[in-house]
Amino acid sequence: MEHLVNAFDALQQWLFELLVQPVVFAIGLGNRLEDAYSGTGWLLVGLLQLVVMLAVMAPLQRWRPVEPVADRAAIRTDVLYTLIHRLGLFRLVLFFTLTPLMDDLFGILRAAGLPTFHLDDLWPGVTDLPLVSLLIYLVVMDFFDYWLHRGQHHFEWWWRLHALHHSQRQMTMWSDNRNHLLDDLLRDVLLVTLAQLIGVAPGQFVAIVAFTQLSESFQHANLRLSFGRWGERLWISPRFHRVHHSIGIGHESPGKVLGGHNFGVLLPWWDMLFRTANFELRYDPTGIRDQVEQGRDYGRGFWAQQWLGFKRLVGRA
Repeated sequence: MEHLVNAFDALQQWLFELLVQPVVFAIGLGNRLEDAYSGTGWLLVGLLQLVVMLAVMAPLQRWRPVEPVADRAAIRTDVLYTLIHRLGLFRLVLFFTLTPLMDDLFGILRAAGLPTFHLDDLWPGVTDLPLVSLLIYLVVMDFFDYWLHRGQHHFEWWWRLHALHHSQRQMTMWSDNRNHLLDDLLRDVLLVTLAQLIGVAPGQFVAIVAFTQLSESFQHANLRLSFGRWGERLWISPRFHRVHHSIGIGHESPGKVLGGHNFGVLLPWWDMLFRTANFELRYDPTGIRDQVEQGRDYGRGFWAQQWLGFKRLVGRA
């Protein structure tokens, strides 16, 4: 683990000096070098994720696809979403807009006497091990993410934004980041707030987000793969998550109302515990019922999808 951390630090320093630092000075932000260095870490994580996706996931999709590729234009749009998020462009916008406000808020709370709480301090000795501490935070944040995901499917106003993610008719490893930006903004704010409240260290937070994103890309892959009877109950597979995207199954409860199955982000345990798991071995078409039955338009390109999502939110589409 130490060797991996050292190698990452060396790569981050190299990328910062080669690319980021000259740009920061060129645009007159030399006083933000520390923040730029942190951003370089996110950029490096995104680049490494893209390498894994292209080197590992892409060949797997060609090996055992669920369905033939029929809509390359939709996939290109999903690639754009992935680049925006994995290369840090979305986080860059948040850094200049929302992050200062959140830093001020937590500063006020600390000044008012709110103690700095660290969840991993509750089990001294055991949680002093970095890997154990990381795993505890990973499980807690995944539990929280499960309920966030259920909220996206339970509340009508939130579903109007989240529906964009489920409008994918051609799922691939690029599909995970196809979300409305307002949906991403809300989810990120809630996750960052939780991380701050339970004491997740910055390095741990980067590791958790990076690992979660890579796993989610794999779950969305056009890949006919199940982990078997026991494996399916330990980690979410492409088959398990495809059911969540299946028309009329994954995001509907009896009576065609909001609800559904398989909301877990990393671990299927929460779906099993709260009885939302569907372990049927099936690979159905993906999308939303009203796309098929009513021809509802969710947009073809990035800007069209964002605009239509906003119109749905305000009741105009």
